[in-house]
Amino acid sequence: MTTQGEPATVRASRPQPAGEPSVAPAGAVPAARSEPTVPAPADSAAVEPASVEPRAVEPAGVGALITSLTALRETIAGVRYPLALPEAGEATRAADAIRDQLDDYLLPRLGRLDAPLLVVVGGSTGAGKSTLVNSLVQAPVSAAGVLRPTTRAPVLVCHPQDAPWFTEARLLPGLVRTTNRPAGHDSLQVISAQGLTPGLAFLDAPDIDSVVDANRALAVQLLAAADLWLFVTTAARYADAVPWELLRNASTRGTAVALVLDRVPPGAADAIGPHLTGMLRANELGAAPLFVLPETQLEAQGLLPDRIVSPLRNWFAELAKSADARSAVVRQTVDGALAALGPAVDHLAEAAEEQVNVGATLAAGVAAAYGDAEAAANQGVRDGTLLRGEVLARWQELVGTGELMRGLQARVGWLRDRLTAAVTGRPDPGERLQAALGSGVVTLVTNAAADAAERSVAAWRVHPAGAGLLETAGADLGAPSADLRERTERLVRDWQRGVLELVRAQAGDKRAFARVSALAVNATGLLVMTGVFVATSLIPTGLEVAVAGGTTVAAQKVLEAIFGDQAIRDLAEKARQDLSTRIHELLAGEAGRFLSVLDSAGGDPTAADRLRRVAADVTAARAATPLAGGTGLPQLTLDGVQH
Repeated sequence: MTTQGEPATVRASRPQPAGEPSVAPAGAVPAARSEPTVPAPADSAAVEPASVEPRAVEPAGVGALITSLTALRETIAGVRYPLALPEAGEATRAADAIRDQLDDYLLPRLGRLDAPLLVVVGGSTGAGKSTLVNSLVQAPVSAAGVLRPTTRAPVLVCHPQDAPWFTEARLLPGLVRTTNRPAGHDSLQVISAQGLTPGLAFLDAPDIDSVVDANRALAVQLLAAADLWLFVTTAARYADAVPWELLRNASTRGTAVALVLDRVPPGAADAIGPHLTGMLRANELGAAPLFVLPETQLEAQGLLPDRIVSPLRNWFAELAKSADARSAVVRQTVDGALAALGPAVDHLAEAAEEQVNVGATLAAGVAAAYGDAEAAANQGVRDGTLLRGEVLARWQELVGTGELMRGLQARVGWLRDRLTAAVTGRPDPGERLQAALGSGVVTLVTNAAADAAERSVAAWRVHPAGAGLLETAGADLGAPSADLRERTERLVRDWQRGVLELVRAQAGDKRAFARVSALAVNATGLLVMTGVFVATSLIPTGLEVAVAGGTTVAAQKVLEAIFGDQAIRDLAEKARQDLSTRIHELLAGEAGRFLSVLDSAGGDPTAADRLRRVAADVTAARAATPLAGGTGLPQLTLDGVQH
């Protein structure tokens, strides 16, 4: 570990175990430090126009890398996680973070790898970040004070020569540039300071543990746009959980990190050192430079004494002067961020797959409910259940009065019965039987649909994603459609007309049948319809035909003589299949109410594959672009001598 007064090195290779921190020089007893409010920067600190140093030749493959990253960004932006799953919120936040880092850092930085180095100064509330930045640039450029949070909007300080790079909104393009002190979180105050060495800028970020949510979010966003993190903590708060979570993320992404342990009381460094060193090693940050600043009293304009801050200022000056060192830091951080994209995007793909899998589970629950409803309706059609009650009474009436045989045998009987019905106003027995059959089918199907709707809602309610969809559906899915009965009645009428058309088509070349024409068709159609609702034979048997059974058998014999036994049974089977198809389509429409809600949520079965494909393209482009490696960073010493 590098401390104040010792050589400080930033390494691009895997961190190695660090040594123990040293204590501030003995002999002085520092007083408690106060932090008065610093006045706004003078006009001399405003952004000045200047030119950026000539652009270096970019490594081969950067163009392809930028293209693949742009495709990755567009793909991530197009993926949604609409179902209310535990992973969905995390995936949405992770996707936003990846897009932000691509926009704020990776894409603009890859466009100019040789641009000035950005050091983001982050840390906990009251750690003294603003005071440290002011002291490094030797001017009160960032407000510091006792009120928390002090830094509400970020402040970027750079040398006038580097101002164009930072004022043209390449990095962090979503923040509006201003030279005045901004009040909102969507602005970035850019200040130029002659005290800085060209090639390096400091960005004073809001507190990472701020009580203001927007401050915390902005701090994380700014840290993700850093070439180098300068993490500031204190002797009292160095073990806080929030900073270490961010430091672990930085280590995972390979970001270059330096640390400042601020406000260390006399003698405390020896006690804190071993513990802090162990935490750094445990988080693979053992090679990160560490500067220890003793607790002291502030000087004029609220700045740290020069003897305290000059080692850190000199270290940054040497870093800024070395193009190789700056390049190594930038490339280490860029390459680490690129390497971290693969696992991050894979997690997004897994979350997208989970969305599809849960959507399929919810759809399967609906399919099972309506599939069972369809099976129940078909069973009710076949097992003779409908040939009870009103239907049985109408059947007995039709057969017992001889209406059926007259319809099959003579046109005269049909004309007489039609005239009688017209005079009395009563429908004939055949029409009453047909109406009773239709009413039974309507009741059977609507009850099955109601049961399926209840079961589907129950299946969705036990799943968080399904419950969320029910809450946002804006419709009562637990009950059948309001017009279901009307549509089912229309279904039955259409089916009955279809049966008559089947009979007409079958009788087209039967001359004897054609002579009794319409009545024969109607009578035959009734027999076929009735035969649909029994499993064993065309015409009901047993108790159902106890009345006038001889007439029933005679009617069947007449039909068999005209059409043939197998033809009659084929007619009944075709009619049954037609009814089953119509019921299937009706219930599928009812199930579609649930599926349309699921589809409108926006799940995409191709999302996971698309994410993995573009991530693989980024990996291939990174492998073809020489960013990391080489000789690594040169060692920078406090006296400016390279070894």
